[in-house]
Amino acid sequence: MKYLPLDKKIFEKNRERFTAKMLPDSIAVFNSNDELPSNGDALHAFKQNSDLYWLTGIDQEDTMLVLYPGNPDPNHREVLVLVRPNELKEKWDGHRLRKAEAQAISGIQTIVWLDSLDALLQQWIHEAGTIYLNTNENNRRSSYVPVRDYRYAEALRERYPLHNYQRAACILKELRAVKTEEEVKVMQIAMDITEKTFRRLLQFIRPGVYEHEIHAEIMHEFLRNRATGEAYSSIIASGDRARTLHYIENNQECKDGEVILMDFGASYGGYNADLTRSVPVNGKFSPRQREIYNACLHLHNYAKSILKPGITIAKYHEMVGVEAGKEFVKLGLLTEGDIKNQDPEAPAYRKYLYHGISHHLGVDVHDLGPSFFQPIPEGAVMTVEPGIYIEEEKIGIRIENNLWLKSGGNVDLMKNIPITADEIEALMKA
Repeated sequence: MKYLPLDKKIFEKNRERFTAKMLPDSIAVFNSNDELPSNGDALHAFKQNSDLYWLTGIDQEDTMLVLYPGNPDPNHREVLVLVRPNELKEKWDGHRLRKAEAQAISGIQTIVWLDSLDALLQQWIHEAGTIYLNTNENNRRSSYVPVRDYRYAEALRERYPLHNYQRAACILKELRAVKTEEEVKVMQIAMDITEKTFRRLLQFIRPGVYEHEIHAEIMHEFLRNRATGEAYSSIIASGDRARTLHYIENNQECKDGEVILMDFGASYGGYNADLTRSVPVNGKFSPRQREIYNACLHLHNYAKSILKPGITIAKYHEMVGVEAGKEFVKLGLLTEGDIKNQDPEAPAYRKYLYHGISHHLGVDVHDLGPSFFQPIPEGAVMTVEPGIYIEEEKIGIRIENNLWLKSGGNVDLMKNIPITADEIEALMKA
């Protein structure tokens, strides 16, 4: 890992929170992700199962976690399962964790090797009445792939058909939505790396530079600050390309007079940042560009002012949509008649703002949380990212910060990152 060791209390506290929600006489089993083949004899870079990482901090393949808080043997109430180190494999693929190293990362004292698990697990399951198994229940998941969690669930249900089975995801959705102070400290490091990167870009961007060159600057700054890498594929979209929400080609020239939209974030210690800024390629907004930018910033600040614990995302989006309609009338994009006669199922503002305003952020960029119609809990970390996309003017502007929602007042984790048009212009001029 590139990042410095994290406080094991993060993962100890997460396990305590999970086991407190388990039914009596129950056991929970979590699996790592598969190693996925690429082409030839190559593998894609390994990405740990987010739930397993959230509970253990272990970022290694062939890992399992068994939680059995009612186990009569106190030494086996939480068990971390690792692949046994193999000297020959390590010559090719590198070091694998030893027991002491895994204990220091996770805070779990009982470590067993994967090849010796079956006999132990059978005894524990025979003594338990309920088995929690894990699946991916992120509402944004768009395709079904029979990954290890699903294959394991099928095999266990076939082997132990008379047990009571429960979904670990029901607990995890509730818990992962609420970030502890220890988690937010790690997220703040990712935010700070992202800030350094943005400030660097303001000194680099100029007419004639290519989007992929800006992308290279992002990667350089991330890695030199110990980030694992990108939280997601960076979006570097100049001019009309900024209207494509998930534009990742990043291969075109940034031209004089364009505004460039940059959506990127560092990943550090398994936790993510998610920033968007829109800046003038030549260092100075035109009057119309500034007008649109300030309208977007107004929507950003309005959204921040109403995003509080207890509101639902559905109600929040509705309120931001009403405000967006007002701003779009001021910009000359809509008329009062457009607003008055709009279809409630397809409000007029959607022509120029066609995505959601916020999502949960954490171990996953689109992190787990309650549905659109349930109250957002205190302690959630949320993005705030309104945008304005005008096909006729070949411009797209989006402004995004990350907030930690608290009843006593939200904490803007990106409060130090330049955001006003004046700040951006001054730094680009300098």
